[in-house]
Amino acid sequence: SRVLQTFWMTEYILHKYELQPDFDQFSISRMPDSKLNNFTRIEPTLHLLGIPFDLNIAEAIMKEQRGIAARLLYQLFIALQKKKKAGLTGIAMETMRPAAPAKLQAIGSEIYKERLKTIVPRETDLKLQEVSERFKAIGKGIEEKAIQVHYEEVKKMKKLQEELRLQDIEKHRLAKKKQGEIMARIQAAIVQIPKPPPNRTLEAIEARKKQKKQLEVQVSIVTENTKREGINEKEFIVEDPQLYNEYIEMIRQRLEDDAIARDQREKRRRRVLVEQLKVHEIQEEAFREEQLVNRLMRQSQQERRVAVQLMHVRHEKEVIRQNRIFREKQYDEKRLQEFQEALDREAVLAKRAQIEYREQLQKDLELHNRIAVERAQARYRKHYDFCLDLLFDIIDLATKTGEYRELTNNLIPAKMMREWKELFYKGIPLYDQACVDPYPTEPSPDQLLELEKIALLDIQDFMEYEVQNASIHLYLAID
Repeated sequence: SRVLQTFWMTEYILHKYELQPDFDQFSISRMPDSKLNNFTRIEPTLHLLGIPFDLNIAEAIMKEQRGIAARLLYQLFIALQKKKKAGLTGIAMETMRPAAPAKLQAIGSEIYKERLKTIVPRETDLKLQEVSERFKAIGKGIEEKAIQVHYEEVKKMKKLQEELRLQDIEKHRLAKKKQGEIMARIQAAIVQIPKPPPNRTLEAIEARKKQKKQLEVQVSIVTENTKREGINEKEFIVEDPQLYNEYIEMIRQRLEDDAIARDQREKRRRRVLVEQLKVHEIQEEAFREEQLVNRLMRQSQQERRVAVQLMHVRHEKEVIRQNRIFREKQYDEKRLQEFQEALDREAVLAKRAQIEYREQLQKDLELHNRIAVERAQARYRKHYDFCLDLLFDIIDLATKTGEYRELTNNLIPAKMMREWKELFYKGIPLYDQACVDPYPTEPSPDQLLELEKIALLDIQDFMEYEVQNASIHLYLAID
C-alpha cells in the first residue's frame, strides 16, 4: 500500500505493456501535486483494462487501508494476462471501445478529477500545517525550557530553605548545648546543705516531746498510786520533790536549748537558702541578659545585613531607574533624529521625484510633439503618396487608352478596357516595372505585384467565363 501511494510502479508496469504513453509525466514524489497528477493519469488506463477504479478506491489507497492495494494489483495482473493472450495494444483497445461508453467514461473521468482535487490536500496547506506544527514544537520546547527553569528555581529555593532550616537547627542545638552548660555551672555553684543529725531533726524533737508527756503521765500515775497505798504526803514531799524538780528543770532546760538550737538552725538554713536564691537569681539574670544580648546582637546583625541588602537593592533600583531614564532619553533622541532624517529623506526624495517628474513631463511633451509632427508628416506623406499614385494611375490609364486608340483607330476591346479598369480599381500599375536584378534569388516586390496582377486578371477572366456560360445556358433553356 505504501508503494502504491504514488502509483509510480504500477505506471511503470503499464508502460512496459504499452498502455501508458505519458509515463515520462509521472512522478515518484509523495507530494500532493504528484499524487494528484499520477492518480488522474492512471484512472483512464485502469478503466480501459476493465478494472473498477473510483474516488473511494483512490482515497483508500492514499490512506493505506488494508487489502485495497493487493486486490487492485491482483485485478491488474488478471487484466494484463487477458490483454497478453488477446495480443491487443492500447491503441487497439481504445479503438475497439464503443463511442457511448467511451464518452460516458470521459465525463466520469472529469468528475473524478474535480472530486479528487477536493480529497488530496494542497501542498501549500501541508506546508502551512508543517510550519504550524514546527512552530508548535518550538513553542512546546520553549515552554518545557521555561518549566525546567522554573523547576530548577523551585529546586534551588527548596535547597536554600533546607540549608536555612539546617542552619536554624544547628543554631538551636548550639544554643541548647550552651544553655545546658550554663545550667551545669549553676548546679555546680549550688551549696549543698548537710543533713542534720538524727537527734536534731523534727521527728526526734516530736519523739522527745512524746517521751516527756509519757514521763509526766507516769509521774502522775505513781503519785496517785502512792496516795492510794497510804504513803505519807509529807514523807513524799520531803524525799521526792527535789529529784522531781531537778528532773523537770533539766527537761525544761533541754527543751529550751532544743528550741534555741532549732531556731538557730532555721535561721542558718533560711539564710543559706536566701543566699542560694540570690545567687541563682543573679545567675538567671546574667543568663537572661546574655541570651538577650546574644539575641539582640543576632537580630541587630540580621537587621544590619538586611539593611545593607535593602540599601544595595535600593541603590541597584535607583541605578536601574536612572539607566532606564537615560536609555529612554537616548531612544527618544534617536527616534526624533530618525524621524527628522526620514523627513529630510522624504523631502529630498519628493524634490527629486518632482524634478524627475518635470523632466519626464518635458521629455514626454517633446516626444508627444515629435510623434505628432511625425504622424502629421506620415499622414501628409500617406495622402501625398496616395494622390501621387492615383495621379500616376490616371495618367497611365489615359496614356494606355491614348496609345491603344492610336493603334486601333479609337476601337478598344471591351474585355481589355474592363481589365484596365479592374487594375485601376485595385491600384495595380498598368505598365511593367523595370527589373534591376536580372536573376533575383527571391521574388522582388515588383515580381510579386506582377504575379498579383496576373492572378487578378485570371480571376476576372474566370468570372467573365462563368457569366458567359450562364448566359449561354439561359439562352439554350429559353430556346
